[in-house]
Formats: sequence, C-alpha cells, structure tokens
Amino acid sequence: MEINWYPGHMAKAKRQLSEQLKRVDVVIELCDARLPRASRNPDLDKMLEHKQRVLVFGKSDLADPAQTDKWVKHYRDQGILCIAVNMNKQAKQVSQLIDKATEETVRRAAERGIKKTIRAMVVGVPNVGKSTFINRLHGAPIAKVGDMPGVTRANQWVKISPYLELLDTPGLLWPRLDDAMAARRLAYIAAIRDQVLNTDDLALQLLYDMIDSVPEKVKERYHVEDLSQRGEELLEAVCRGRGFLMRGGVCDWERACSVILDEFRGGKLGRITLEAFEKYARPVRKAEKRDEEYED
Repeated sequence: MEINWYPGHMAKAKRQLSEQLKRVDVVIELCDARLPRASRNPDLDKMLEHKQRVLVFGKSDLADPAQTDKWVKHYRDQGILCIAVNMNKQAKQVSQLIDKATEETVRRAAERGIKKTIRAMVVGVPNVGKSTFINRLHGAPIAKVGDMPGVTRANQWVKISPYLELLDTPGLLWPRLDDAMAARRLAYIAAIRDQVLNTDDLALQLLYDMIDSVPEKVKERYHVEDLSQRGEELLEAVCRGRGFLMRGGVCDWERACSVILDEFRGGKLGRITLEAFEKYARPVRKAEKRDEEYED
C-alpha cells in the first residue's frame, strides 16, 4: 500500500520551524504513546540537536501502560527528559519538566538581574495532540483542535503564564516514501489524511497489527475466533461477528473498515501499544542520532 504522505505545505512548515528555533529556549516534542517510534519524526533529531528538548508521550491513556513505562525509562536512561502523560490529569507534571529543562537558562538570566520568560516550541507529527496539549497547559481552549491532520496550519504563540509562552506549530512529516511501515502506522492514528488512503487496505493492515500485538482483544471486540484468516475472509468474519450486514446477508465492507479504524483511534479495544519495546527499541545516543530505517 503506497501512501503519499508528504503534502506540499510540509516543506513550508519545516522552513518556518527552522526559522523559529533561534527564538526559543526549549523544544517540546510530542509523540503518540501507541507508536513510540513511528510517531517520532527522525528529521527533528538533526534540526534540534543543539536545543534542550523534552519528549512527551501523549495519549498515554490509550497505550499499554507497561510498554509506555519501558519506553520512557529507555529514553531517560539516555539522559533525555521524558514523560508520559494523560493531559486531562497531568498538565502540572509537564510544566515541572519544562522548568527542569530550562532551569540553567533561568539561572543565567537571574544572575544578570533578568526575570526570564521561557519560550517553548511544541513539535510533532500531525494529529499527535499538540494543540490539545497546549490547551490543557493553558487551562482553556485557545489553540485549534481537530481529529484530522492539518488543523494547525501556521505558528501560533500562546501565553501559559507570565513567564512561559508556547509556540504551537503545524504537524511535520518527513519525505521518506520508502518507509511503508512507518507511513501505514501514522495513517492508523490519522496523521495522514484518510482521503488519500485506501481505507480498506489500511483497516486490514491495522487488523493484522492488532492480531500480532493483542489477539485476545481482537477476538473479544470483533467476535472472530480464527485469527489466521487474511484479506476478504477476515473482513467477512468481522462483518458477521459484529453484524455489519446489509439486505440479503451481504457484508458491509465499508462500515467494517470504518469501524475498525475509528475504534482503534478512540481506544475502544482497550489500551494498545503497536510497537512493543522488546521488538522496536534500539540504543539511542544522547544527541538522539538514530538509524534511518524502521524494522517491520
């Protein structure tokens, strides 16, 4: 399944991000806790290597907590400031980590008699929850939020407190069209618009990934006993298991595929991490230089 995942405005967003970097003290990178590798843009490593960075695992309430703990420990062991959050409950903890990341900057300013206002840039792939994150820290809706990529199309400064300002940036993908697995998994979380996808193929691939990761949850949710089935046979089993049938007992493929994607995105199958630490983690140097390829 080929995915065109680098629309033209991404290049402009990347240029804007580079221009703003010199104006900020710290960068807050958000990733999706369900996809700890695929939802991190590897291009950011080089762009941000000279900036203090905080890595935030967002949507952790939708991910396997045991897996999230392993990933967070992995990055902390590399000296990276990292936290997993449910932003409805843990906004204060994120603020404390930002304070820790910038304490040296604040101290140097204080020595010159300056009460420093910290300016932080929030970055990540589309639909990873950057605007929701900013709204939670702000305490009220101020950044535009949506369930599809591309809602934030321009940089937006948000004042969180008298001494903290956040820059909301457009979601940024990277032009590596040969990495089909990463593209597919980004599509699972709607980081790539459904309109450019074959959602039938995408839903099937998601089913395969969930069968590999959480087979019992797939059985329970879709009432499918034989998880060795593939293709139309598997979709037909889902349709019959969930009653997605039209007149004459014909399977409603379109509804089944839509429900599979929507229920994963909404956490209806429970807390799932599709990239298990044991399979996907690699040693990461402190500057976060990583290999170019993901492993399937």
